[in-house]
Amino acid sequence: MVPECPVARRRDTAGVDHYYSPAPGGPEDRRTIEFEAAGRHFALTAARGVFSADRLDPGTAVLLRKATMPGPDETGPILDLGCGYGPLACVLAMVSPRATVWAVDINERARQLTGENAAALGVADRVRVREPDQVPAEVSFSQIWSNPPVRVGKDELHGLLARWLPRLAPGGVGWLVVARYLGGDSLQRWLTDQGWTADRHASQKGYRVLRVQRPTGG
Repeated sequence: MVPECPVARRRDTAGVDHYYSPAPGGPEDRRTIEFEAAGRHFALTAARGVFSADRLDPGTAVLLRKATMPGPDETGPILDLGCGYGPLACVLAMVSPRATVWAVDINERARQLTGENAAALGVADRVRVREPDQVPAEVSFSQIWSNPPVRVGKDELHGLLARWLPRLAPGGVGWLVVARYLGGDSLQRWLTDQGWTADRHASQKGYRVLRVQRPTGG
């Protein structure tokens, strides 16, 4: 994930790196995560120290089911904000073979895995895996997809979205998924207060899928 965080490394009370640690330590303990999305079967490699390393995160699964997928003629660029080991980036690259997908994460292990998974699927030439500060300022996005890191705290989450959502191209759309109990409804209100058009596109299994756009004329 990609929190805007001044702390270079964080650990929980057990001394285990959080998924938003820039450089997680400890053994990777790699495993294969299998799931279905957009009518395709995916088998991606995950590892400890990255977000939802044991399964496809339920919020990501809801986002993939309920958001409107880009079509085969989409050219992008598309942003996967907080890519983890790459489930969103890989799915988006597969369903939109003409698009470039920028996969951004602060976690170096996550970036490594995303690159490997994209290569295994044959889409590495269109998945650009980067640290946040490595994305050129002139790049704007037709779509932004994210299961944002709400556990970093409200201020940091708001800072993250305030940094990246303005990079939506005119007419672009952002797709966010947030658990209701983790503040999905309050995040929708905050986005609206910031001037965005933020609609609850879908709800499932306690998650809100938000469709975010600039206001008309914005």
